[in-house]
Amino acid sequence: MRRHAVLWSMIVLAAVMLAPFAIVALNAVKTPEEYSTGGPLSLPDGVSLDGIVAFWERVDFGEKLLNSVVISGSVAVLAVVVSVFNAYALGIGRVKGRLWILVVFLIANTLPQEALVYPLYFLANEVGLYDTKLAVIVIFTVIQAAFGTYLLTSTLGGFPRELLEAARIDGANKWQTLVRIVVPISRPTLGVLFVFFFIWTWNEFFLPLVLLISNENQTVPVALGVLQGQRMMDATLTSASALLGVIPAIVFFLIFQRALTRGITAGAVK
Repeated sequence: MRRHAVLWSMIVLAAVMLAPFAIVALNAVKTPEEYSTGGPLSLPDGVSLDGIVAFWERVDFGEKLLNSVVISGSVAVLAVVVSVFNAYALGIGRVKGRLWILVVFLIANTLPQEALVYPLYFLANEVGLYDTKLAVIVIFTVIQAAFGTYLLTSTLGGFPRELLEAARIDGANKWQTLVRIVVPISRPTLGVLFVFFFIWTWNEFFLPLVLLISNENQTVPVALGVLQGQRMMDATLTSASALLGVIPAIVFFLIFQRALTRGITAGAVK
């Protein structure tokens, strides 16, 4: 009886979570006439891709999609690498003043972006990187790596010392120990960080809105927000834009769900 109750609660929870996406997808394939006649919950007579095509052409969605993939992918990879190096030094190397360094990283994670936007804008402008994808990549790599360092340091702090001693006895230096022992064993956790960093960077809006003003450099969230702020769009076109904005993130999550599952399972076992 209890098992059935848990199953039904999971079904209800999944239905509640999927309902907004289903409504958006439903209205994205309607015509404006069908929406105005039947409302947002009515079923369409057929599948109309006019809204999706119109939105794609209006914002040059292919270019915005490529920008988001390049920025999010670069940040995810670089932030994981920087986090591993930092956490290896702090968690295993036991750097002097380790606790205070972690406090600094923790404070960096709590600062709102509104407090950072002007210094980051000024710095990017001074070094000639304003309105470039490189500026956004560098900034978000630092922001995401601060969280990754804090998380990985606690994980590597409990790394089995026997493995490290065995590697040292076998003649491995610190670099070889990191590459051949620490990274392979920590791969599930690194996979989780990679997925999170990509999704978090993909959904960022405020800093890319300030730092990327050229149309050819804008990301998907910025393009959606700017377009809706500048032009009037009907409900079907708005739904089409929301659907196109969320589908790439869902596809990425589905591709890397196995890595996410392995990381969570490994954390539970530990």
